[in-house]
Amino acid sequence: MAPCVDYGPAAAGWASVLVMPIRTASARWEGNLTEGSGTVKTGKGGLQGNYSFKSRFEEGEGTNPEELIAAAHSGCFSMAFSKGLADAGFTPTSVETVAKVRMDKVDGGFGVTGIELETVGDVPGIDDTTFQKIAEGAKENCPISKLLSPGAPITLVAKLV
Repeated sequence: MAPCVDYGPAAAGWASVLVMPIRTASARWEGNLTEGSGTVKTGKGGLQGNYSFKSRFEEGEGTNPEELIAAAHSGCFSMAFSKGLADAGFTPTSVETVAKVRMDKVDGGFGVTGIELETVGDVPGIDDTTFQKIAEGAKENCPISKLLSPGAPITLVAKLV
């Protein structure tokens, strides 16, 4: 079993947190599915962009829900991996993760059918076996992985540099 990544209030270096904030994002769509367009933005305004049928199902300009899932997953995994490394006594110089969200036709509609995580870590003093074990623990235990894994298989390729 992969080691658990503890995000609780007792986590080293964290202030005592009684209630985690609720995160928000919003979307506005105008028009029909194929010719309409919309905007998405996060509650604090850090991310915002346009989206459309072409940006989701073709290669049009703008973002799409699957890219936003990929951004959330790569960010969550990178933080969980960095914490797991620190808990094991290693200080990562950097962790860079790309998440690829695959969407296919499923049962007459569309569905997310898989997520590929590719991470590269620069971690002084760690061996590859330990690196892989901690990466796998982060994959299994980051909150976004836990949310997504019942519905879509998640694969991981972790490279130590």
